[in-house]
Amino acid sequence: MANNIEVKELLDAGVHFGHLTRRWDPNMAPYIYMERNGIHIINLYKTAAKIDEASEALKKIAASGRKILFVATKKQAKDIVADKAAKANMPYITERWPGGMLTNFVTIRKAVKKMQTIDRMKADGRFDTLSKKEKLQMNRLREKLDKNLGSIADMTRLPGALFVVDIKREHIAIKEAQKLNIPIFAMVDTNSDPRQVDYLIPSNDDASKSIDKIVGYVSDAVIEGLAERKAGKEAQAEGKDTPAPKAKAKPAAKAAPAPAAPAAPAPVAKAEPAKVEAEASEEEE
Repeated sequence: MANNIEVKELLDAGVHFGHLTRRWDPNMAPYIYMERNGIHIINLYKTAAKIDEASEALKKIAASGRKILFVATKKQAKDIVADKAAKANMPYITERWPGGMLTNFVTIRKAVKKMQTIDRMKADGRFDTLSKKEKLQMNRLREKLDKNLGSIADMTRLPGALFVVDIKREHIAIKEAQKLNIPIFAMVDTNSDPRQVDYLIPSNDDASKSIDKIVGYVSDAVIEGLAERKAGKEAQAEGKDTPAPKAKAKPAAKAAPAPAAPAAPAPVAKAEPAKVEAEASEEEE
């Protein structure tokens, strides 16, 4: 994957621009290339290597069937993340992070089910029996729930991983994931502490071009993982449908002829006593 990542593309997207030197986090020192005009410049070769590492891990998670939750509530990132995550068929949060989204997941699921109940009422005609005021209240509740939780309606269990843009802004999401030992993937700028995440991608998390480029690489890796999972399922289904070839019955082996019984020795003829006496008398004479 790293071979497919062009450093020039990262450079053109402005991925290398960090924050002002006075706002840096010393733990980001290994990923900083130099200082220019009071701004830290990120080492893009290390960025490419980290993109490769994170992409491989995310591909495996997607191939295993687990969901990856994308989180980005900052203005310049929300539309990009929503678009990329939707293409990869993954849940995302681009509005305010609901407190307890992960640590109190059961309550969040109840809110999602409430939204689905309203949809069922509209489908089966029960919604039409309500008064005008009740309809208005229901529609407002439905719009509010859809805005905050509509993108995670299909997430029936805790995600297998989190992908975060700007870990300083999404610190609540980071803390909840840490409590539940959920792997955290993130774009980390020079003003953030990389020790908070499991897979960091040192990059500019403020410019929309930089965010679009990094999230694009990540979402492509997730789509690859889903494609591998689908191909594996199809191959498994084909294997089950195809009957196993019947083994041909081998002809029965011919019975070996029984060994011939050894011939009994001929009996020795006994001399008659009269004849023996005659022969003895002849010798005396």
